[in-house]
Amino acid sequence: MTQPDPAAGPTAGSPAPPAACDGLCGVVLAAGAGVRLRPLTLLRPKPLCPVGGTALVDLAADRVRSVTPAVAVNVHHDRAAIEDHVAGWAHLSVEEPDALGTAGALGRLRPWIAGRAVVVVNGDTWCPGTLAGLVEGWDGERVRLAVAGDDVLHPRSTVAAALMPWAEVARLEPVPSGLYEASWRPQAAAGRIDVVDWTGPVLDCGTPARYLHANLAATGGVPAIEPGATVEGRVERAVVWAGSHVAPGEQLVDAIRAGRLTVLVR
Repeated sequence: MTQPDPAAGPTAGSPAPPAACDGLCGVVLAAGAGVRLRPLTLLRPKPLCPVGGTALVDLAADRVRSVTPAVAVNVHHDRAAIEDHVAGWAHLSVEEPDALGTAGALGRLRPWIAGRAVVVVNGDTWCPGTLAGLVEGWDGERVRLAVAGDDVLHPRSTVAAALMPWAEVARLEPVPSGLYEASWRPQAAAGRIDVVDWTGPVLDCGTPARYLHANLAATGGVPAIEPGATVEGRVERAVVWAGSHVAPGEQLVDAIRAGRLTVLVR
């Protein structure tokens, strides 16, 4: 399988966003610690873990760039590696000393957002597909959420993307807080939120098992071998990171090889 060149950035070969998306910017949330994905996140921050050979944060940026060229990425945990990775193609929002959560992140970014509407996606979820359908026909005034598998918003809803009007973003403060509590729940209670169906996959990569599942979904079931890996043995239902080696005669099955680390998924 031919993999994208990460050095080319997430916009390489991407079509220009539709003109109807003028006045819209995008935010990729990438400040989480990735605790559940350890030990992999002891080697790379979660947004830089590859799915199908491409870093999660790049895949998220591609989704955003399907509707706007203006992308910001927030950082906190392992910030230096993510900063280096997105330098040159994203606006960086550094959250110090504390991570600010999904709502606080937008509050911190208000000077950059500067009156625009915002499309928000998670930088640690495999969720392929364009966001053009989310913005099509939007009135620019109501919060609109793309939700998978449910038409009623609740705390455990699987939200693929959120479209936030400036009037709603403007009142968010740069303090630790979540969008569900600070915005979506009260907006839903007031009948001022739209929920649209997201029919594509939305796979959380929060644990090694879920991360492996997302990779196999991305590749159609074949091993996900990152450019720069060396595979001489047998690999099946596996992920192999760049710089890793599967030796002759070795069998890597239901596993993730990251450098000298092997994580078995059972």
